[in-house]
Formats: sequence, C-alpha cells, structure tokens
Amino acid sequence: MFKLSMKKIIFLLLISAFFISCNSEILPKPKSYLKLQYPKTTYNELNADCPFLIEISNYATVDIQENCWMSINYPTMNAKVHITYRKVDNNLMEILKEIEKLTFEHTVKADAIPDARPYEDFNKKVYAKLYNIEGNVATNIQFRVTDSINHVLAGALYFYAKPNYDSIMPAVKYIENDIIHLVETLNWK
Repeated sequence: MFKLSMKKIIFLLLISAFFISCNSEILPKPKSYLKLQYPKTTYNELNADCPFLIEISNYATVDIQENCWMSINYPTMNAKVHITYRKVDNNLMEILKEIEKLTFEHTVKADAIPDARPYEDFNKKVYAKLYNIEGNVATNIQFRVTDSINHVLAGALYFYAKPNYDSIMPAVKYIENDIIHLVETLNWK
C-alpha cells in the first residue's frame, strides 16, 4: 500500500491549493438592482364631477375628494400622484408662486432641478410646466397646469419607500409619461 508521510501530504495540499487558486482574481459583486419592465399603457377618461376632464393609466386607481383633489395610485409601484385643484379668484400669480415655492423647497436634498419643461395648447387653453427633481428627494416630479384665467391643477409624484433615485428612475420615467399624457389630454369644462 502506498504510504505518504505527513510532510508530503501537506506539501501536496499546498501545491494543489496553489494551482487551484491561480485561476482568476476574485472580486466582490456590486449591489444589484431589479430591471423593471412595465407594460404598454392604455388610458381611460376620468369623468368626475370636476371642472376638468383627464385621462389616466388603466394601471392606476383614483381617489377623488369633494374639492376635486385626487390621488392617482400606482399600487404595484407603491407610488401616488397627488393632484390639487384650485379655483382662481384674481390670485393666479399668488397660486403659481406658491406652487413654485413648494417645488424649490426640495433644493436642500436635490442633486439638481433642471429648468421646467413647458407645455402650451392655445386651442384648449392648457398651459403647463413640469419639473424633474433629481436626487434622493420625497418627490421627483412636480407639475402645474392652468388655463390662466379660472383653474389651476398642481401635482406631485411620491413613492412610499426610502428615496433611492437610481433605483426608482425607471418607475419615475414610466409615471412621467402618464403625467405628460394627463396634461396633454386635459380639457377644461
């Protein structure tokens, strides 16, 4: 029978370990994030007892209050778009300044707030601005829509999770398309 001394066994184990460990360098794996893919959206008209008509995603639900304030809920994304309606009573500039002030309160935590993206439809009297707020903030999108005479809608997107801008960016972009569609299809009554 073949006998090996303890020194030879240790020597063979060390040589084996050396050759096995020389394959490649081991690096730590970076944090992984889910690749989120969303279905193509279709829209339904929301005809509430409010002074406006809008279209919302068929993947969202809506809670409407008496004063036409509403929450558009995205339960699968743990997100809501809060919308407030205000009747203009010779105070349009005051309302718009208040909305803009709420938007720029996020500069403390935001990485950047690029210039607002305007939208104008002169035929329907729909004038809007959309703000993207970059960084780990409470709301990544805020917008306002007015007819410049009687009505103002203001909205903000909230995720009910700890802010991590890189992780929620696909969901922000998905809901941003829904917000843009809402603004473009808005009709005042």
